[in-house]
Amino acid sequence: MSEPQSAPDPRGAAPAPRRLKPAPLLFEPPEATADPEHFFDLESIEDPRELLSRSTELALAFRAAADRATEFQAMAAAQLADPRRFDRLPLAVLAERADWTEDYARKMVEFGRSLMRDGGTRPDEVG
Repeated sequence: MSEPQSAPDPRGAAPAPRRLKPAPLLFEPPEATADPEHFFDLESIEDPRELLSRSTELALAFRAAADRATEFQAMAAAQLADPRRFDRLPLAVLAERADWTEDYARKMVEFGRSLMRDGGTRPDEVG
C-alpha cells in the first residue's frame, strides 16, 4: 500500500503548511470533540498493531469521503453553471465561491456533467 497523498491544490499553489483541527464528524460525540487531543479515541489505543489498523481504517474512510464530497462538488458546479438556469453562475463566480481557479472550475463542471450523464447521484436526490 502506498503512502497517503494530499489532494492537489486546485489553484496550483504549493500547499501552505497549516495545522487545522478536522471538522467534527456527525457520529463523533460532542463531549469528545471538546478535547483537542481527542480523535476518534485513537489516543487511548496502546497496542501499536491495533492503532495502525484503526488509524488505517479511518484514513481510508476519510479518503473515500473526500472523493465522494468532490463528486458532489462537481455535480453542484455543473448544476450551477448550467446554461439553462436563469440564475446560472459564470465560471469566475463559481470559482470564487469554491476557492478554485477558473480553469479548475471548468474541469469540475465537465466532471460533474459526466457524473450526472453517467447516472451519478444528484445532490438533490440524496436523503
